[in-house]
Amino acid sequence: EDIPGTALSAGMQWNWETFPEYLDYLDTLPKALDVGTQVPHGAVRAYVMGERGAMNEPANPEDIHEMKQLVREGLEAGALGVSTSRTIAHRAIDGVNVPGTFAEEDEMMAFGEALAEAGTGVFELAPAGVTGDDMNLPDLEVAWMRRVSAATGRPITFALVQLDAEPDHWKRMFDLSEEAVAEGADLYPQVTARAPGVLLGLQTNHPWVNAPTFQEISGHYKLGAGDAHHLRRTPIEEIAAEMSKPEVKAKLMEELGAAHQDIAFIDLARVFPMEEPLDYEPRREDSVAAIAEREDRDAYDLLYDLMLEDEGKRMFFAPTLNYTEFDYEVVRKMLTHPRAALGLDDAGAHCGVICDASMPTFMLTHWARDRSRGEGLPLEFAVKKMTSDTARLYGLHDRGVLRPGMKGDVNVIDLERLQLRAPELAHDLPAEGRRLIQKAEGFVATIVSGEVIMRDGEDTGARPGKLVRGEQQPAASVS
Repeated sequence: EDIPGTALSAGMQWNWETFPEYLDYLDTLPKALDVGTQVPHGAVRAYVMGERGAMNEPANPEDIHEMKQLVREGLEAGALGVSTSRTIAHRAIDGVNVPGTFAEEDEMMAFGEALAEAGTGVFELAPAGVTGDDMNLPDLEVAWMRRVSAATGRPITFALVQLDAEPDHWKRMFDLSEEAVAEGADLYPQVTARAPGVLLGLQTNHPWVNAPTFQEISGHYKLGAGDAHHLRRTPIEEIAAEMSKPEVKAKLMEELGAAHQDIAFIDLARVFPMEEPLDYEPRREDSVAAIAEREDRDAYDLLYDLMLEDEGKRMFFAPTLNYTEFDYEVVRKMLTHPRAALGLDDAGAHCGVICDASMPTFMLTHWARDRSRGEGLPLEFAVKKMTSDTARLYGLHDRGVLRPGMKGDVNVIDLERLQLRAPELAHDLPAEGRRLIQKAEGFVATIVSGEVIMRDGEDTGARPGKLVRGEQQPAASVS
């Protein structure tokens, strides 16, 4: 999605062909944390069908049979499930929808049958219509999920967010999921702890990113589809200093109209300056547009000046989903629904514009401790939702609770001191590829399989992580 191609080509050894071979390769890599996998529909479809699969042509019975066998092979080798994307928001670099986006129900049923025959695994997906492009699609998606889950006995978890187009539609998805359970299906809408959104700023995306003057200043290539990891030759501090010159600002403001049309999420009523202590539940009046109105100035003029603060490192939170009412009451209701699974934290795929890796820490700081704009969540609930509930969904019965005989994965946390720091840009991927990172204070120690891998936020060098192959059971000593 958003990982630099140079980082992939420089940092990965493509020495596998089959999914079992891929798992064997993962097994050899040093890991701090345990790693689990899912068989990806898109890769399987392209492998079996070639160009026909990549172009989303219908699969014939022979195609479906071969795909089913490959999925089962992956599950038997240790995959924890199968995943697919059916949203038109997911496209290849050439703009074509990823393989499997428009797959028919017989193809989905075959994957469910592979899960059933293997006797293990979760079916996970980003459903059609999840981003609000067609509000007729979600009901149809849940309908086939009900049939597949009921027929195969395997759980299905699917992305669910609040959409501005129909702010209460999420309720219907939960209602339909509960009806499905009554009919023998096992559906889990997958929700998130806050508003998914992008981080705007001079280092990521902003309205002037394609302006000729900005490209000249920064050595910046025009941002196009799938090219969020443009190369930049000029240090950000120097870019900010140059943009601070009145004549440069005047020129960029003239170029604004044409320049910002290629950048999404530019409604400044939904763009919020970030400063510590971070506030991921900002009020409507905290937006760039609202501040500009109070100061009687142009909102883009204000954004321009704010972007240059902190030597160009100032960032802005732009929530895109789950924020229709400019608060998290809907998120709280989704989190506490008995069918909800916790996930959707975009921690890597959009590493240049999104940094949702901090969701687990946010669950503790915001929901279990600091929320002031409404009811929070009990600490015990937040921890259980992130640990044992998720582990049980994926059949990892050897972890998720503190009990003799269970896996020794523990975070030791100073809850009073726990705090998220502001996101920052790092160039630590292979080939100096960039990614957003976010640090936190208050994690005293992180322990994996009894070994301390992080102490006071610093890497100890320990690498006890393993590849998790299939469902896991607790040690025999646990009753």
